[in-house]
Amino acid sequence: MKDPYEVLGVPHGASDEQIKKAYRDLARKYHPDNYVNNPLADLAQEKMKEINEAYDMLTKGGSSYGSHRSTYHNAGASGSADFQAVRRMILLGNLDAAEAQLDGIANHNAEWYYLRGMIAQRRGWMDEAAQNYRIAVNMDPTNTEYRNAMSSVSGGYTYRQQTYGGGYDQRDDCSDLCTTLLCMHCLCDCCH
Repeated sequence: MKDPYEVLGVPHGASDEQIKKAYRDLARKYHPDNYVNNPLADLAQEKMKEINEAYDMLTKGGSSYGSHRSTYHNAGASGSADFQAVRRMILLGNLDAAEAQLDGIANHNAEWYYLRGMIAQRRGWMDEAAQNYRIAVNMDPTNTEYRNAMSSVSGGYTYRQQTYGGGYDQRDDCSDLCTTLLCMHCLCDCCH
């Protein structure tokens, strides 16, 4: 079985909306009605079957996802039952339960950080997602799933870093506060 993310042309960790949109676009393109009396009808029908199976795996998250997991995930994934359960919860959009399950896993390996990144990305926390993906890639640099995930958020992360001038530093707040108070003091003295 092919990786359902690849079949639908979406990145790992794609949102439900991205998955639905990709499915609809492909279903319109390969629907058998578009290939009536066409020599490509058989190929289109096979492709449509593949698209439907991939969509079902990603949206239903049932036993078919778990039983085929090892055939389309990279060899770098540990495949433990706990990580499989977390992946399933993420795919179903149950992020709080996925995070709670992940917090209960003591082994913080590359997959643990990857899954932490997926949860953050689904919540829209791109900086945190990028950070976790980066750790996962550093721990397992040969894993394409982790590298692709990092690439999917790193562009936005870089942009935010440039836009806001870098990371957060508490000293910035302190100096801003001191400067403000000094200015207020000067202004108040001038008014008397």
